Amino acid sequence: MCLAIPAKLVEVRGDEGVIEIGGSRKTVMLTLVANARAGQYVLLHAGYAIEIIDEAEARELEALQRSVLASEEDMP
Repeated sequence: MCLAIPAKLVEVRGDEGVIEIGGSRKTVMLTLVANARAGQYVLLHAGYAIEIIDEAEARELEALQRSVLASEEDMP
C-alpha cells in the first residue's frame, strides 16, 4: 500500500521545494509536478511531490488521516 500525505509548499528552488507539515519543514523533489508554486498544497510520497491539490482537499485528507490514527490508538 502506498501512502501520500498533503503538505503546503512554502518555497520553490528549481526542482526542489520546501514543504511545511505540523510546523516542521522538509525539502522535497518537485520533478513530478509541473509549475508548482509556493502557497500551493501538494501530495507527498517518498520525498516527491506527486500531485498539486487544492486547500480544501488537503484539509479533508488531513482530517481523514487524523481519524485513522485516532482509531488505531483505540485498538487493544
